[in-house]
Amino acid sequence: MPADVPAYASADVPAGSRWSHLRPASAGEAARYRAEGWWTDETLGQFLDAHLERDAALPARVWSDVHAFRGSIADVRALAAHVAGGLRQRGIGPGDVVAFQLPNWVEAAATFYALCMLGAVVTPIVHFYGPKEVGFILRESGAKALITTDRFAKRDYLLDIEGLLPDLGSLESVFVVASDPGAPPRLPGWALPFDHLAGAPALAEALPTDPDYPALLAYTSGTTRDPKGVVHSHRTIVFEVRQLAAMQADRQRPLLVGAPVGHGIGMLSALLVPRELGHPISMIDVWDPQAVLAAMLEADLSAGSGSTYFLTSLLDAPGFEPAHLEKMREVGLGGSPVPAAVAERAESLGISIVRSYGSTEHPSTTGSSHKEPREKRLHTDGRPRPGVEVRLVDDDGRDVPQGEPGEIWSRGPDRFVGYSDPALTEEFIDADGWFATGDIGVFDADGFLTVTDRKKDIIIRGGEKVSAAEVEEVLARIPGVAEVAVVAAPDPRLGEHGCAFFRMQPGAESPDLDSLRGQLAAAGLAKQKWPEEIRSVDDFPRTPSGKVKKYTLREQLRSEGRA
Repeated sequence: MPADVPAYASADVPAGSRWSHLRPASAGEAARYRAEGWWTDETLGQFLDAHLERDAALPARVWSDVHAFRGSIADVRALAAHVAGGLRQRGIGPGDVVAFQLPNWVEAAATFYALCMLGAVVTPIVHFYGPKEVGFILRESGAKALITTDRFAKRDYLLDIEGLLPDLGSLESVFVVASDPGAPPRLPGWALPFDHLAGAPALAEALPTDPDYPALLAYTSGTTRDPKGVVHSHRTIVFEVRQLAAMQADRQRPLLVGAPVGHGIGMLSALLVPRELGHPISMIDVWDPQAVLAAMLEADLSAGSGSTYFLTSLLDAPGFEPAHLEKMREVGLGGSPVPAAVAERAESLGISIVRSYGSTEHPSTTGSSHKEPREKRLHTDGRPRPGVEVRLVDDDGRDVPQGEPGEIWSRGPDRFVGYSDPALTEEFIDADGWFATGDIGVFDADGFLTVTDRKKDIIIRGGEKVSAAEVEEVLARIPGVAEVAVVAAPDPRLGEHGCAFFRMQPGAESPDLDSLRGQLAAAGLAKQKWPEEIRSVDDFPRTPSGKVKKYTLREQLRSEGRA
């Protein structure tokens, strides 16, 4: 670690903690970020509490068939204050890790705001993650408390948690939001109703803590078989909120958000950026295009921004009409690849498209405005955002010439401070603060970046990252499989989906999709990670060392005219 990296210490959070391996910006960079006004001493809790009070009269609404809500931001803020007070009574305070796994319900918003008010390290979990992912996150994060629900769709969350409890030594409390408020479930002895928190005395104000300390621990799938814990400080995430809000300052209508608040895109779009913009809370717990179209007209909302799927699903939905089109004249796409055909189709309908590039680690790396030339908006991922520096480097870490592809390295005021795993922090952040993204890009003569490929072995399906290695580990256990490689295939709706290439043992037949799904379901893997396409090969294209050349497989799929 560089000698001038600041230590994490405050009256509330002791030095020498588990976070001592992190690599925030150097003292020199931090001084520049403060001098430019990009960083302030405001914590995430203070930022949110002030904005929730300012926006108290605005509406807050959740569209749901099972857990709908209609009220005001004042109602959400009041619930958050009670939840924060209840957690405080149970010893939760600044620096404590607390996880929540909830659909896009009002309790998810209130829980998120409550944890920020406490100065806790908020650990959101995507609501469709299964016991495999949830168990890893709870163990690796060391969460002291979990706020979840009893069931949603076909998932029995309590059954999942019960099976995990013997391995969750740090978990002290589990609070359960009733999926049916009219018929709360009978809870096991190890769980408490969410009402125990909601009925507690309210916390009067956000607790003070060190703004350099971790505020958010967000798990994202990547090159490893398990999710990676991405750590943001109060300073980095507050700047990101303001950075992203500035990119959306011209948005005329609030956005209806269907991306899960347990994911970075949903969390920013539903709970954080609207606070800076002064917009209402507008969420839907299931992305049903018909329900979204109806909500747009009823509440005068926009929709379709985010990953490509959110746009294409609306354009293809029965009942999409000019009245909807009028509410989505400007759409921002990011979080997954944007096929040129999708961007051009939207443009032909009169929708101005802008693309952006980022990750949970560095959320707003590049982007465009709607004032940029059409060619730049549709076919590049924009220019580096204010304060953000981007380099393209070769395999030896040397800068490549303009127009040549190279791995994208970035740093800036919203770059994360490291991973929860010290080895990953060491691997991906160098001593000068550069984050090696694993993505490949090219700069044009005007400074616009186009992401062309990735070194990371992931699939970005509808904005969600899927670890190919995690899926391969399960598929390799199918009888008769000699070797399997899972790669990203272009998808006109989702941006990408998984395609499994199998090399079988002599005499064995390649599995079909139904048998694959059975294996993956039995392994507890989230359905969104299941491959949606199968190929058989006699052998794989390989490097001289014998490694499978996945780039060649991806190129094969692209060349078949799928993009």
